[in-house]
Amino acid sequence: MSASTAGLSRTGGCQCGQVRYELTGPPLGLYVCHCRECRKQSASAFGISAFFRSADLRLLGGTPSRWSRPTKSGWTIVSSFCPDCGSRLWDGDKDREDEVCIKGGSLDAPLDLGDAVHIWTSRALPGVIIPEHARRWPEDPE
Repeated sequence: MSASTAGLSRTGGCQCGQVRYELTGPPLGLYVCHCRECRKQSASAFGISAFFRSADLRLLGGTPSRWSRPTKSGWTIVSSFCPDCGSRLWDGDKDREDEVCIKGGSLDAPLDLGDAVHIWTSRALPGVIIPEHARRWPEDPE
């Protein structure tokens, strides 16, 4: 998951290219989430979430829109997305929170999921193979 050379930045953006961003620091954690909400937001079998320091996220172009919803655990998730194509870019308020959760599919270069932690495995779709060596949690990690 780490950059091949220290100091290299990562770039990403939405599907239509209107919103672009850069990440200048290393990822803090990588999760593959099999919960229903992550499946819905990614329109796939699971969601990929890479955590970065908010201070390391810089907008390069465009202005994302925001949407929020309450979670079952009682907090509110704030999501940033492209106002034109609707691509989800990150969760978290980059101006008020220490970390943001970058949506893995929005990065230009794919992430190596070899060391990802799989969460909500109790809700994994039939046929999804989770590597035997992967750290995993049936629900949220403790």
